[in-house]
Amino acid sequence: MTRQRRRAVLAALTTLLTLLVTPPADAADYPNPGVVTGDVAVHDPSVVKVNGTYYLLSTGTGLEIRTSTDRTAFRRVGSVWPNGAAWAHPFTGGSDNLWAPDISFHNGQFYLYYAASSFGSQNSAIFLATSTTAQPGSWSNKGIVVQTSGSSDHNAIDPNLVVDASGAWWLTYGSFWTGIKMIRVDPATGKQSGGTRYNLAQRPSSAGGAIEAPYIVYRSGYYYLFVSFDYCCRGTSSNYRTMVGRSTSITGPYVDRNGVAMTSGGGTEILATHGSIYGPGHPAAFADSDAWVLVYHYYTSSGSRLGINLIGWSGGWPALY
Repeated sequence: MTRQRRRAVLAALTTLLTLLVTPPADAADYPNPGVVTGDVAVHDPSVVKVNGTYYLLSTGTGLEIRTSTDRTAFRRVGSVWPNGAAWAHPFTGGSDNLWAPDISFHNGQFYLYYAASSFGSQNSAIFLATSTTAQPGSWSNKGIVVQTSGSSDHNAIDPNLVVDASGAWWLTYGSFWTGIKMIRVDPATGKQSGGTRYNLAQRPSSAGGAIEAPYIVYRSGYYYLFVSFDYCCRGTSSNYRTMVGRSTSITGPYVDRNGVAMTSGGGTEILATHGSIYGPGHPAAFADSDAWVLVYHYYTSSGSRLGINLIGWSGGWPALY
């Protein structure tokens, strides 16, 4: 047996042993979403907490804004663009329906990255807006950050801004095709800095390339990349599921709990369809005063709904409760 062959056999045995020692969670073991009330019919939620108020933004006409003071009761207060977003029409076919807002707070103001596209199209763009209050009509449009076309090998939707341990800014994004990408962002402008584009995760063609909705957090020396596998937007037939990998470097490589690279289809499942909870995905995570929190949407027979669970860290890997 050649040295290369022995190494391949050893790697396969190591992976098998890891699977036997740490088997994937059974879907029946996943917790149900925590109790939420009020206006919680959301899709693609993102949350930031500032001065005791939670600001939740979600996909919708003009991008929907909700607030809460207790992370349980949410009230819809309006939309980011109550008068429409004509600048996005070249990517949406004239619609004011905008996607996947990512809200954060830095330097005394709110930063909002959001996507304009139409279903299944690579004619897409990610825009930036800022506000000091996050209230409807208070937002200033800063223009396009990154865009793609039908000739691109990836898709500019599902943005997420992450600030690394050294204070550098990065934007992750991507959906299907060649998967999840990352670019450097200038904190002074919120726009792209430099031309390097990093590849973080990808699904094989046998899986339809079905990966999207990246979200990165930093904890205890690791960057955790949350993504969604498979398909949303099919009601109770949706099979969206939430996956994660981690890396000691913001730009990767990200690997799952079994050491499989996310650029090779790896990912550790932490939430999937169970009981009457269908297609939980499009995750966003943040550290609150009492615990780490995961927000996402899932489907019921009446539409999409906000899901919230707390995150425990078992052996350095996230597990929901």
